[in-house]
Order: sequence, then structure tokens, then C-alpha cells
Amino acid sequence: MSTDNLLQEFPPLSTQAWEEAIAKDLKGSAYGKKLIWQTEEGLAVKPYYRTEDVLGLLHLDGAHGDPLCLRGAQSTGNWRIREEIDLADPEEANLSARHAVAAGAEEIAFCNVQIHHASDLGMLLAGLQEIPVNFENAKEPLLRLLIERLNTQKATSRIGTGFDPLTNVDFAAELVRAATPALVPFAIHGGEFEESGATAVEEVGLTLAAAVDFLSEMQARKVNIDRAAASIAFRFAIGSNFFFQMAKFRAFRLLWAQVVERFGGSNESARALIHARTSRWNKTVYDPHVNILRGTTEAMSAALGGVDSITVAAFDECYKMPDEASRRLARNTQILLKQEALLSRVADPGAGSYYLEVVTDFIAREGWKLMQKIEGAGGYRKAQMDGQMQRMLEQSLAAKEKAVESRRRIFTGTNDFANLAEKALDRIDSSHSTGHRRATESYEELRLRTERHAARTGKCPRVLLAEFGDVKMRTARSGFAASFFACAGFDIVTLQFHSVDDIAAEDADLIVMCSSDAEYLSLATELSSRFHAIGRTTPIVIAGNPDTAEQLRAAGVADFVHIRSNPIEVLTKWQQRLGIEE
Repeated sequence: MSTDNLLQEFPPLSTQAWEEAIAKDLKGSAYGKKLIWQTEEGLAVKPYYRTEDVLGLLHLDGAHGDPLCLRGAQSTGNWRIREEIDLADPEEANLSARHAVAAGAEEIAFCNVQIHHASDLGMLLAGLQEIPVNFENAKEPLLRLLIERLNTQKATSRIGTGFDPLTNVDFAAELVRAATPALVPFAIHGGEFEESGATAVEEVGLTLAAAVDFLSEMQARKVNIDRAAASIAFRFAIGSNFFFQMAKFRAFRLLWAQVVERFGGSNESARALIHARTSRWNKTVYDPHVNILRGTTEAMSAALGGVDSITVAAFDECYKMPDEASRRLARNTQILLKQEALLSRVADPGAGSYYLEVVTDFIAREGWKLMQKIEGAGGYRKAQMDGQMQRMLEQSLAAKEKAVESRRRIFTGTNDFANLAEKALDRIDSSHSTGHRRATESYEELRLRTERHAARTGKCPRVLLAEFGDVKMRTARSGFAASFFACAGFDIVTLQFHSVDDIAAEDADLIVMCSSDAEYLSLATELSSRFHAIGRTTPIVIAGNPDTAEQLRAAGVADFVHIRSNPIEVLTKWQQRLGIEE
């Protein structure tokens, strides 16, 4: 079927024509403020991209199969579904793994299994010969057992571990020499950087710097570079910035190939083996089923980014040990993406997207610069020991947490759109801890503090949102105030009033006035006088930040909540004033 007639309906337009149309629609508003997105990585994302934006991007010249190609080693986008098994007993862990494989898992990661001798290892791997297996908590004795097993029994599938080779580079060199091709003994844990605050650029740059350190140590010990490069797998966390996460994996493959090439490695060993796991940092205790949506989009970005295997964590792992239902749901998320969404059929489906290629190039260039900066300052381990890396991550984490606290970064159900009827206290297992910091912990503690108070006293503080006067302003401000105070788990009631006496007659622990700036002074003065007359001391808060703030305070207003308020500080203060203790 000819497309000539169809294409004629869309005549080519110059960039200038697009810009003129945009300027007309903006009606004088600032272009940069309205349409340019300043990302945490430092890239100013434009509202649209065209052919001229990708001119000169060198990575676009790669063909499929070329180690510098971003598409990876496979002709399709297929990846393996990895499931984590947390059991310690080898026999129980084996049964759980076999059950997971029967239900659709294609790769197993043993996270806490205890292996003491060869018979434990044999018991654990029974019936799993065809399945790639990973040992996340491997120590040196287990690695020696694996070498011994693989030297006596032919492996039909790959075995990997989470052992960090930089913890003992002499042992790592010994292991590389002794290992068979079926064993990938080491992992560089880039995901730990993401979960410690790193941006996509920092995660790529730091992971690459660690890998360069490893290759340098192996080269110094006369270890074959191809064998050294093939002995590493890379672990990444998948963040929530969809296209940046896709670009992150594409960029890393490009950079790793360049590193191996510069060390003199072959094309085959230059192909990065990448595993991706949904991030722990952005999962929430409240409205936890939103974690399912987060995990789904994260898995999509990793799959479209061309990783080799993916773990989708159970939605409830941040507050308890996942049960069979939540593990099944996590596993089925990937099965649906493969078998119904068909994301595994095509390798690198985003290739050619102007936006994606620009972001990929940016992450690759900036990640390479960061790696070079670390190398120039003495290398990865020196940056780790002298605190340079920790300071970088703390700065990035502080910026991210500030965005969450100020609600510039929204976590649905937690720091915005909270469900007042939801209670989380009873479902949290206090003995369960992932050991990872999460973005919403400060907000969750606010609500849990209120829940504990209500459980202890039988009463939850009641906040009355009193709508008065101007319809447009009162509705907007009560909506803002409702979302603001819901973050602390207060009992919130919204009512419309036509007189101050009606407001004064309502039972509430805190009254938030929701009206227009012009009406606030007379309204608050009258209400304060009424309260004084009847001996009532209920605090009055104004939703907004009017110019008459000083006069309002003199009239008896206790506080103001508005877009520039720090919710954590303000809500903590009001919890204390309303009698909610730690």
C-alpha cells in the first residue's frame, strides 16, 4: 500500500515554523519556564526534538552485532525473568525455586541461602540444571565450592554471584584464572548507587569507574582481559524516570564496550551482561498497590532498554516479607509484558527516537566524564575511601529528598492524594527491614505517628477545612489544604459556611480557613473575636500566603499553609501542638 498520499497530508515544517507557533500559544509566557524541563542529571529537556538534534551523535553509526551498538547482543529484546528466593535452608530454597520456575521464572537468585559444603550445594541446585542461577550473598568459600563443582560437573546454564571483586582483588584474579565459562563470579552493584541517591549519570559513571578499577587490577596481575571482562555482571536499579532509565542501559553498554576495547579486549567480551531490579527507593508503605504500577513501568523501561534479566520486586517488600500472592503478582508482571505486551520481540525498539538518542548520548558523555574524573583523582576505591563518592551521593540524595518533602516530586497516596481511610500500622512487620533508605519515609512516619496516637487514645485530631466566600478561591484552597493535612493522617472534614457563627459552632481541633486573600482579614478577625467571647482556643490556620499575614497573626491566626510551606516541618509542629507524641 502506497503511503505517498498519506504523507502529502503532513508537509514538512521548519523548526522556525514550530517555534513561531509555540511563541504564539505561549502569549508572552517565558519559554524556558513553561516548556523546558531541567532534570536532576543536568539536561535541559526540550518540548520536542527533530533530526538536527541527533546530527553528529557517533553511536548512531553502529550496526547490530557491533560491540559499540546500543542494541546489545541479541536479535530480539528477550530478557529473563529473575526471581529472588530469600530462604536460608538449601532444601526449602530449592523447592521454592522450582515452584517459581514452574510458574514462569526463567532465572533464580538465592539471596540468603546458607551453603556449608558440597552436599548443600548439590541439594540446592537439584532440578535447576537448565536454569541460570545466581548467589547474591556469595563469599569466598562458596565461590571455591562453585569452581570445584563446575570443574567436575558440566554446567548446562550459567551460574553467577553477587561477589564484589574489589573486596579482594588477589582472590578475584585467582578466581578468574580458575573459573570455567559457565561461571560469572563477580558483580558490580550499580543499583546501590541509585538507591543511595545517584542520578542516572552518576549511576553509570560510578559503575563504570568500579569496573575500570577491576580491569586495571586484573591487568596488573597479568590476567587475560577477555576472561576478566567476561567474569563481571552488572546490577542496576530501575528508577522511575522512564526514558532516562531506557537511555541509561543503552549508554552503559556503549561505554562498557569502549572500556573493554581500550583495555585490548575482544568484541565478544565487550558485551555487558546487565541485570536490573526495580528500585527500592521509590516504594511506599501507604497506597502500596501503586508500587505495582511503579514496578511495571520500571520493568518496561529496563526491557526496552535491552537488559539481560529483570527482577520485579513484590509490591509489599518494603514493609513485610512478601507472601505467595505478592510474589506471583510480581512474576506475572513480567510474563504479561513478554507474552501479552510482546515487549520481548524487538531489540531496542526506541532506536531512532530523537529524544531517546539525545538522552542516551548525554548520559554516555556525562557518565564517561565522571568516570574519567574519578580515575584522574586516583580511582574508584580511593574515591570510596576518602569520602568523595559518599559526598557526591549525599548531595544528590539530599536534592531528591528535598523534592519529595516539598512535594515537587509526587508519590501518589503518600505525599499527595492520600487516602484518609487507609491505615498501615497493622500491616507493617516491625521486624522486617530491607536495609535501604526510601524516599517517603518522613511522610510515612507522620501518618504512622498519628495512627499510633489514635490507637492509644481512641481519637484522631479533627481538622475542619472551612470554605467561605469566593467560590473559585475557597475550592482551590480547600483542595490544597486537604491534600496537605492528609499527609499527616488527620481526620479531615470540608464544609461550606456563610457565617462565622456557624464555623465557631463546629467541633474541630484545628480550623483551616479557605477563602480569598481579600476576605481573610475580616473573616479571621471576626472568628477570633467570636472564639474569645465563648472561651474557645481552637487554632486558626489560613490556607494561603496573603499580604496581610502580619495583621492576621495579630488578629489571632496561628499559621499559614501554602505552596512554599515545608509539609514535614509544618505537620510535625501541628502534631505536637495537637498532642501527638513520638
